[in-house]
Amino acid sequence: MKKYLLIIIQLFSVSLSAQQRIDRKALVTRHNVSITAMDTLASLTVGNGAFAFTVDATGLQTFPKKYENGIPLGTQSEWGWDSYKNTNNYKFSETLRDYKQYGRAISYTVQIKEPARKVEAVNWFRQNPHLLQLGNLGFEITKKDGSIAKPEDIKAIAQKLNLWTGEIESYFEVEGVPVTVLTVSHQEKDAIGVKVKSDLLQQKRLKISLRIPFPTGDWADMGTKWEGKQDYKSTLAEKSKTDAVVTHVMDSISYNVNLNWKGNAQIKKTSDHYFVVEASDTNTLELSCLFTLTDKKTPNSSFTAIQNSSIKGWEEFWKSGAAVDFSGSTDPRAKELERRVILSQYLTKVQCTGKVPPQETGLTYNSWYGKPHLEMHWWHGVHFALWNRPELLEKSLPWYQKVFDKAKNIAKRQGFEGARWQKMTDPDGNESPSSVGSFLLWQQPHFITYAELMYRAKPTTGTLNLYSERVFETANFMASFADYDAKNDRYVLGPGVIPAQERFKAMETFNPTYELAYWNWALKTAIMWKKKLNRKVPEKWETVLAKLSPLPVADQVYLATESATDSYTNPEFKTDHPSVLGTFGMLPETSLLDKKIMKNTFDLVWKTWSWDKTWGWDFPMTAMAAARLQMPDKAIDALFMNVTTNTYLKNGHNYQAERLTLYLPGNGGLLTAVAMMCAGWDGSTEQNPGFPKDGTWKVQSEGFKKMF
Repeated sequence: MKKYLLIIIQLFSVSLSAQQRIDRKALVTRHNVSITAMDTLASLTVGNGAFAFTVDATGLQTFPKKYENGIPLGTQSEWGWDSYKNTNNYKFSETLRDYKQYGRAISYTVQIKEPARKVEAVNWFRQNPHLLQLGNLGFEITKKDGSIAKPEDIKAIAQKLNLWTGEIESYFEVEGVPVTVLTVSHQEKDAIGVKVKSDLLQQKRLKISLRIPFPTGDWADMGTKWEGKQDYKSTLAEKSKTDAVVTHVMDSISYNVNLNWKGNAQIKKTSDHYFVVEASDTNTLELSCLFTLTDKKTPNSSFTAIQNSSIKGWEEFWKSGAAVDFSGSTDPRAKELERRVILSQYLTKVQCTGKVPPQETGLTYNSWYGKPHLEMHWWHGVHFALWNRPELLEKSLPWYQKVFDKAKNIAKRQGFEGARWQKMTDPDGNESPSSVGSFLLWQQPHFITYAELMYRAKPTTGTLNLYSERVFETANFMASFADYDAKNDRYVLGPGVIPAQERFKAMETFNPTYELAYWNWALKTAIMWKKKLNRKVPEKWETVLAKLSPLPVADQVYLATESATDSYTNPEFKTDHPSVLGTFGMLPETSLLDKKIMKNTFDLVWKTWSWDKTWGWDFPMTAMAAARLQMPDKAIDALFMNVTTNTYLKNGHNYQAERLTLYLPGNGGLLTAVAMMCAGWDGSTEQNPGFPKDGTWKVQSEGFKKMF
């Protein structure tokens, strides 16, 4: 009898568990994006993490000039880098300047104001290489009077992004004639597929155009520069009744645009870098477009194959990892938070899951010349591990091995041990001159964070061995960089430091609070790795850890840095990132932390910070600190602070300003915060610790992993 009773109880438990599982398809699809106007901030994107293609309301990139000040209509791949010819033979050494630090001369690559030759060298190394806009694939639409249709001629717009399948379905009319478009991206190739239905095709008034822009070489590149001085060539290298290959040759790169279509059509070159696919005797055209380097022989796929790849890949993504459902909550913000969470998952999967750390604007348009900033990789990637998709973060970690020698060379040049990780870099790990970036420190321990997350996902000796060399050389630099202050018998960070809060002069700044705590945590973690591998712990690590400066305090609050006693009285020092909150938000409780002082600090920052002068990831960071400090109400309030840089557009993008209309660290930060608010962190036992317990939030979550 007892045996049967036990079986019944087990079956009931399984049944109850099955009932409680989140209906992921319902959760995801209730946030499908619908667009009914030519909204330049509502562009939609398909992609696979290493390649992305962004479209306007027509389902292709028909009106790039109209959208260039919104979310631009970009086509970018992580391999698509070019450098202008270095005709003046600039040397990287011309960007270096010596600073007296720790009693000796240490060189940093910085922005130099004179002489002119060095200014030019700095500018060349900042802008080269630059990420390319590979091509603009749009419609060429002709009206009855023979004129080319303009954005205002596109009527009856009805567009939807199906998040579950990665398909963009677009409907519009031109002079009363309907056009339907289905746009998808392959999940393993840099290819998009488009299926078009319209009588305008048969009338030869609707054509598909391929236009290849020139790179601007500027801080930003929206893919709308149609003329340039460079002698680039675009040729119709191959052509048949159903296929064509356009080859584009530039300074340091050449690539192919492989076109394949189903339906009666032909391609022709109408001007330099401009090609048109024209259908005839059909009202339906299927076209696939594959971008690939000329030395890569990747076969193109049919539209159907690309569509199937998208459907299969996205279903696998949504069924994997974690999920959280806020339906049933009475807090009016719950629905919006769920929307932001779903769309942020989509966007970071599309834009940030390649083999190279992404730039802050992903694969949509260039900011900072398209170059990754390694301190931001934390915000781009940590959430994947917490959402139980560690493989998506793991894809970019071999890159740190690729650039490892260059990181070690930076440390060696400056007279330090180990590896000093780059800040503003390129796909080959070269430094970019920056008077701020070269002095930043907080990207240094990041690799130890990633490695520890990978170990927690797969706690084996193999994982330790895979990452140990990079972990240990990171720790070697950290111990070497800490300078011994004999007078006070302690180790100091700086001067010669710019904190994550980029408001302090490098050669006047020392002992930033967040960085001190990060040094403490990372060195302890590296020591634990040594012990797990039964290796000798370097004495220097233990000495630095034991004598690392305490977190700087004044009036029972943590200062931004020990050198800034006016951290909360100087208005300038209450702008930019309130990174002092990362001390117990991004980081766990360390031996340096006093939680009462941290609570005082949080309260002061909350009340007095210039929140209108912050960035998108500052709000999730604040929420993480609030959650750890057992203030879930404040965690929610932080995520919904009414500040421009905390804006989430219809397509889910985190808007910052006119020059930075999307900001993926904000999306990644939101996902990190929500994961912590659901699953907690080491030592937390409460369910959903970051959400209020007053009954207004109903939180059903599954699959999350705890943070440190």
